[in-house]
Amino acid sequence: MLTGLLFFLLTGATLTVLIWAGMELFRPQGDPLGDRLDGLQSQAMVVAARAARRKSAGSGLDRFLYLVSLVPGGEDWTRGTEKLLNQAGVRRRSALALYTIFVILFTLSLAAGMVWLQRNNLSASLIGGLAAAGLIGFLLPKQILYRMVRRYRRKLQEALPDTVDLLGIVLGTGLALDQSMTRVSEEMEYIYPELANEFATVVMQVRAGQERAVAFNQFVRRTGIEDIKSLAAMIIQSEKFGTSLAQALKVYADALRTRRRLRAEAAVGKASIKMLFPIVIFILPVLFVITLVPGLLSVLKDLKLLGAAR
Repeated sequence: MLTGLLFFLLTGATLTVLIWAGMELFRPQGDPLGDRLDGLQSQAMVVAARAARRKSAGSGLDRFLYLVSLVPGGEDWTRGTEKLLNQAGVRRRSALALYTIFVILFTLSLAAGMVWLQRNNLSASLIGGLAAAGLIGFLLPKQILYRMVRRYRRKLQEALPDTVDLLGIVLGTGLALDQSMTRVSEEMEYIYPELANEFATVVMQVRAGQERAVAFNQFVRRTGIEDIKSLAAMIIQSEKFGTSLAQALKVYADALRTRRRLRAEAAVGKASIKMLFPIVIFILPVLFVITLVPGLLSVLKDLKLLGAAR
């Protein structure tokens, strides 16, 4: 009785912490551009801050990440996870620590559930169950993070043609590149907020004193999209050689719209194959029941009447 009560209390506390960590990780930021500007202002001290954190093992979330990095392979895991969070559009400085807490608590909750289920069978099956719980606890959140990255990239990909077209139009009015990108980010803030925030981040990096080529290269690394890589190369080369950027962006926007149309046509072509399995599994059995069951019932009824007549 006492063991069941303790397990119930620990499970409730774990679920509460998991829900809190998830809400804090994916909670919308009140001022994302301000947070990014703060990050840019401290960018020159990132390496020194990380070294100081490893030496002094500061407090709070930084200390927790420091302890995780001490585990063999932990530093590579945190570096890769931080990169995935950035590519998913989650760039709060506490996001990595909250995600790590979520993964650890989720894995521990799965392990505790497995121990509870196998409490009367302490054998090799318990070890296998714990290994499975550990794998699921670490792989399932990473797969969710990969899905978030794909969704964020898809949003950027869909927003790119219209945004590049508008950027070329604004540049044609005589504004400079930074002013044009600021105006485009303001116009696209409510239509394509993801790409608008990325443009605003690039502008803030340039205004903070960073070279435009470096800012666009960081933009490419954050997103990992080939179309954005081509756009950044076009802008850098246009600035370097003094060519007309507005006309080049107009041609590039037409090419992006063509690619978007081709992707839509490819998705339509794949839809028929994807619908085949639901049709075979769910729709065809229902059609068979609707068409065959009334006939079978009438035949059974006639056979019953014949049997009664004899």
